[in-house]
Amino acid sequence: MVKKSLMYVNLCLIFWCVSCQSEKKEKTEAATFNVTSPLVKDTLIDKEYVAQIRSINHIELRAQEKGYIQSIYVDEGQSVKKGQLLFKIMPNLYESDVNRARAEAKYAEIEYQNTKNLSDKNIVAPQEMAMAKARYDKAKAELASTDTHLKFTEIRAPFSGIVGKLHVRKGSLVDDGELITELSDNSKMWVYFNVPEAEYLNQMTDRKNELLHVRLKMANGKEFSQQGVVETIESDFDNETGNIAYRATFLNPNGLLRYGENRKYPHHFSVSQCGNDPSESDF
Repeated sequence: MVKKSLMYVNLCLIFWCVSCQSEKKEKTEAATFNVTSPLVKDTLIDKEYVAQIRSINHIELRAQEKGYIQSIYVDEGQSVKKGQLLFKIMPNLYESDVNRARAEAKYAEIEYQNTKNLSDKNIVAPQEMAMAKARYDKAKAELASTDTHLKFTEIRAPFSGIVGKLHVRKGSLVDDGELITELSDNSKMWVYFNVPEAEYLNQMTDRKNELLHVRLKMANGKEFSQQGVVETIESDFDNETGNIAYRATFLNPNGLLRYGENRKYPHHFSVSQCGNDPSESDF
């Protein structure tokens, strides 16, 4: 009898425990939890392109007169100022031409003045006066021409920049138009890179008339200190590659960048991407 009673008590305890667990489970299922809601926001995506670096102004300096190089006043890689004398071609022949033209112009001027005095007194015909004036004008023009040729024997920097490789040496005979050196203005640099058509369309859609800002990765893996801005995009796509050329401008205050470098060109722009909202909400 005692065993039956104990068994009955145990069964009651088991039923009571099961009943409690069921109640607890139902209460757990009815609870609510705080969770984060999705948020669409802008982020930065990096794209890398191979780029070519060009000076904002890079020209070839060529001889404008034939002759021997008399003096060289600069060295390769030297910084020069606008108007600075760089080379001088032996000017002897051109100096003689200037002296001859100057003498002829003086003679024509005296003849003109004498003819003018006679014309004022009606001693000579007006036609003679006109011919004297024409001869004087012609002599002045020839003097100006020979003086210009003489000035061409001095090769000066048309702008401030860095001298390139010297293609001549002192005593070299140069012809009219022969290459002497190059001159680069590296205060600003133009960096060219090509963008595929799909990326171009995405960038034009996302930027909303804002300027594209870009960064330059140098050969040593470091990032150039100045940030660049894309100022120009070519009008046409390349039919063979499907790319379009961009041109970005970088300030180069320390002259670190040089004409002709090729670099990787990380370019970043904003796109929409799913993220987490810092605020909490219930559901």
